[in-house]
Amino acid sequence: MFRIVLTCSGVPSDVGAAAAADITEEFTHRPWHSNAECRWDGERLTLQAENDFDSNGDALADEFSDAIAACIAPGFDGSIAKVSVVKLDDMRSNTSLERTREG
Repeated sequence: MFRIVLTCSGVPSDVGAAAAADITEEFTHRPWHSNAECRWDGERLTLQAENDFDSNGDALADEFSDAIAACIAPGFDGSIAKVSVVKLDDMRSNTSLERTREG
């Protein structure tokens, strides 16, 4: 399983928040990507999603582009960047909350 994070800059600020909600909803119709969430931070859209096939993030980037085109009015000129692609099996477990047992 891979967790992919992408951003899109250049989004008009007056449509960013609505676009993030619309894109999150759009990905509910793409079940091959799980835990998809798009957020707007006032400057850019950030999409995070997981899937079991996209080791380089290209497939998600292509679908993010399609969703942006569907959810934001024509005339928008932005760019998509890959922030990270992490193989979840390779992630270290968070043990900070585990209790140790003496005895």
